[in-house]
Amino acid sequence: MLVKFDIINKPALQISASPGKKERKEAGWFDSKKQSNSFAVYDAQKALINKLNISFKGYFGDPQPLKKLFWISSGRNEVYEDNWTKEHLYQVGTKKWVNARPSELLRRSSEQVIQSLCTLIKPDNQYPGIPPYIPSPNFGDKWGRYANYIEVNPRILATYDNNSNRLTGGLLGTMKILPAIPTSPNSFANCIVLSQLYPAFYGDGYDDAASLYCANLHTGISATLSDDGLNRRMGPDEQVKAFNDMAHLLGFKTGFRMPLSANQLRVQGREFNWYDHEKAFIDACIWGIELGFDAIYFDSGKHIIDPNGYCGLGSLPNKMQMGYILYKIREQTGRHDLSFIGEKCNDYYGYKEMGLTAGTDWGKADDYFSVRWEAEKQKYSRDYAAGPEVSNDNDEGSAKHESWKRLNRINSCLFGYDYKEDKLPSYMQLTDIFPLSPYTNTHEQMLRAKKMEAFDAWTKCERHWDGVFDTDPAASQYTNNVYHIFENAIRSIG
Repeated sequence: MLVKFDIINKPALQISASPGKKERKEAGWFDSKKQSNSFAVYDAQKALINKLNISFKGYFGDPQPLKKLFWISSGRNEVYEDNWTKEHLYQVGTKKWVNARPSELLRRSSEQVIQSLCTLIKPDNQYPGIPPYIPSPNFGDKWGRYANYIEVNPRILATYDNNSNRLTGGLLGTMKILPAIPTSPNSFANCIVLSQLYPAFYGDGYDDAASLYCANLHTGISATLSDDGLNRRMGPDEQVKAFNDMAHLLGFKTGFRMPLSANQLRVQGREFNWYDHEKAFIDACIWGIELGFDAIYFDSGKHIIDPNGYCGLGSLPNKMQMGYILYKIREQTGRHDLSFIGEKCNDYYGYKEMGLTAGTDWGKADDYFSVRWEAEKQKYSRDYAAGPEVSNDNDEGSAKHESWKRLNRINSCLFGYDYKEDKLPSYMQLTDIFPLSPYTNTHEQMLRAKKMEAFDAWTKCERHWDGVFDTDPAASQYTNNVYHIFENAIRSIG
């Protein structure tokens, strides 16, 4: 049964200390004597009063950050069904997401996005709402061995202020995109991996920010991720937790990228070395897990054991040291369901010994039978497996105009096995679901925040989004084809 809230009548709101006439006029106050006693009038009045009374000053430890974000955004606790979501619904059995382009999704408000979330997850014949307790979805302790990892760069989803050159709100942008990413099937998890969590070396929060292959540890959350408008009322840590809560409600696991190369790391601005700063690195990983993440993707993971082709800057931890690091993260967080992913790690047993859960870029994703062969070969390893990639952070868009190649790779990743319990982990980028503009690519966006200026795409936030994502109708058709592949996985695998 669908509940239509627009026909509900409520009594006019009674207040003892209402704003004066001037304040009511400036705030767009609804005068209940001149307006019909409708739900819209009641809701607007209540929201305005609540917003005037918001006082989350200095309190950055709210146990229900998603509810807090909704209250700050809307001025109320009640969540209503979102008609836009129902009009854009993509449903496969009980699994739901929305079918819309990024430029449309990113223009929605935080209030609309959270109501969209609650509309997607609410049980039939119940009102939508935000649960008081939001656990990570349960796919068992070994979920990372079979997961599909989808890396998202928050700064391409951030808002850009032309006056200050600020680039912020990447987490809110990612939250706006989440409802349009296919949710996890019952048999394996889709895991959203953020390309960045901690600040870049320089320019963090501005349009000239440095490469995401670097991280300045123990200096807080990246200013590119947090939102300037929220920071006075909601701590960056709470904003991260709100993101994780939303992702978990939608059925996703979550993770973040961490560099391993010593010269690509700093501790509060100081040069990093693995002898003096091992504990600082462990603590930074633990803090990320405590913020609600389920996985960590380690850049250059392969080269801990195999130095051939290493392009990073500085030393890496040795195998024994890395094993100790992963052990301590699990021990000190008390979580033995964490997934640790090593970039380009193959099926060599040493990666399993080190404590990794998954390796990437192993098996030829263009060849379905090659992926199936790898699944057969590694099926007896239930703690660690290396799987194929659709694309990675070094993607330069070579398959951009041959979308069938990407679709074929996604198909190989989701169906390359004889039995579902033998599925390999896979890795892809947001561009494999929502194609980027022909004028940019994943690798360029990883290296620098400002790249689209030649095409006048970064002068306003809306132009920024239109410039980063492909707006050609063929891109929408490609996304629909991706949805169909995930739909087939949900129907056939469960």
